[in-house]
Amino acid sequence: MNPSTQHEASPLHTLSSTHAAIHWADSQRQQAFETWLHDVAAQHPLLLKTLRPASVDASFRRYFRIDTPAGTSLIIMDAPPAQENCKPFVDIAHLMAQAGLQVPHILAWDEAQGFMLLTDLGAKTMMEVINPQLSDELADPNFDLYMQAVDVLIDWQLASKPNVLSPYDEALLRRELALFPDWYLAKHKGIILDAAQQTVLDNAFSLIVQRNLAVPSVYVHRDYMPRNLMVMEQNGKQSLGVLDFQDAVYGPITYDIGSLMRDAFLTWEEPFVLDITIRYWQKAVKVGLLGANSPTGWGADFGEFYRAVEWQALQRHLKILGIFARLTLRDGKPKYLADTPRFIAYVRKTADRYRELGPFLKLIDQIEGIETAMGFAYGRM
Repeated sequence: MNPSTQHEASPLHTLSSTHAAIHWADSQRQQAFETWLHDVAAQHPLLLKTLRPASVDASFRRYFRIDTPAGTSLIIMDAPPAQENCKPFVDIAHLMAQAGLQVPHILAWDEAQGFMLLTDLGAKTMMEVINPQLSDELADPNFDLYMQAVDVLIDWQLASKPNVLSPYDEALLRRELALFPDWYLAKHKGIILDAAQQTVLDNAFSLIVQRNLAVPSVYVHRDYMPRNLMVMEQNGKQSLGVLDFQDAVYGPITYDIGSLMRDAFLTWEEPFVLDITIRYWQKAVKVGLLGANSPTGWGADFGEFYRAVEWQALQRHLKILGIFARLTLRDGKPKYLADTPRFIAYVRKTADRYRELGPFLKLIDQIEGIETAMGFAYGRM
């Protein structure tokens, strides 16, 4: 055995035997990963024995954490190329960094194999820091964190330029909406709509698309919520880092603020949602993202802006119902469907606000087996 071969064999053997908690369904990919990691460790000092799971997400990506001799840690992304394209992640990370956002810095990337070494933004998400019981107390840490999230979002949107990211156009909006009937209704609930029900759904989808295409466009993170924001402590100061941005597009300015305040994994009372959304709107107007003289008039009318946020959030919630069903049925990740009632509640609440969505609300109630109380309220239309 030559010296170079002997040098590589020992660390790889140690790596394989020490980290049984990291499961590999494909032994060839495991071997490729271990070879890549050993090569990377020659350029970036790494303590191979410290390799451990960091997190997984709803995609096929997963993440490991590894320590360095300097006492810091780095993140490794495992993204099988057959299922995941890392190029958007790399491009958008660069775009966000240029906008002044704190995002992982890419230290090494094997594009062909889907392995990446990244700087570590920490292990504490905003979701883990906020207190869901304190949403009505403006002096609590929730308020400060959400305002930091608003400021980061404003910085991201201010960097927006057309023709850089893919457009959030009608085709994409409709593809996403189609996840609801295709996966949530047909495959999860086993429901096939009759002709009348299909007409109601089609009409609702057309309204949703029409309203959202009328919105000014900016850079859209597309999953901007506390689980994707990292709380970082540096020199006694707290800041937010941004993750899971690889699906960013150029589209409705209402999308990310709606995503932030109508969270996929927790629900705030409307006074808190309104308070943060108003403060976002005020900042967006001040920096020129929503001018008072714009065609929408949103710079002078928060009510019109808020209604547009609700229509965009409705599209997102219907999409997510389909995605969560697909994660369960196709990808074997059933935990996401536990949040289905939250999204049905979001959908019903929004549909109940708008008369043109009345037939759609009735359809949702039919699908969910909800008996709607009927009555008369004098003085109301």
